[in-house]
Amino acid sequence: MTSFQSSPSSASNQAPSGDDPTNQQADNTTAANVVDVIETVINSLDSDNTAMVSQTEGGYVWKFKYGTVEVFVQLTGLTNDDTISAWSAVLKLPAKDEAKLTRKLLELNWSGTLEARFAILNDQVVVLSTRSLADLSPGEISRAITLVATIADEQDEPLQAEFGGGLSR
Repeated sequence: MTSFQSSPSSASNQAPSGDDPTNQQADNTTAANVVDVIETVINSLDSDNTAMVSQTEGGYVWKFKYGTVEVFVQLTGLTNDDTISAWSAVLKLPAKDEAKLTRKLLELNWSGTLEARFAILNDQVVVLSTRSLADLSPGEISRAITLVATIADEQDEPLQAEFGGGLSR
């Protein structure tokens, strides 16, 4: 991955081409805006300037440090059918008393995660949020990334203290 600096034209030519030049221009503007909004949000949360981005034909993946956690943001593409996902690992599995952990995570999913949620990914408990790009606003992008980063940073140490495991960093 490489470090990035936000720039207004960083992705203006990354949208898939369409038959209608007007639609293509609209797609390009939207694509540039989505990427710029993500980078702006990450820059605002990443006080240590740790952010990196990897770009492929299929999309983008950003990684940055927020408090005690690493947060990932993935943009699968730039069409309305593509998705933006943000996630952060908070606990490595297996853990002590997994039945109690499961109950705690389900209760937190109900009362403490808003649009985010806890899940399991590659033997780790993660906080995540995912959404299609259709009708996505800059505020929704900001909220999703901020929620994941904040909840993960607030919950990683208490979960690790109570249920063991931890994360290798």
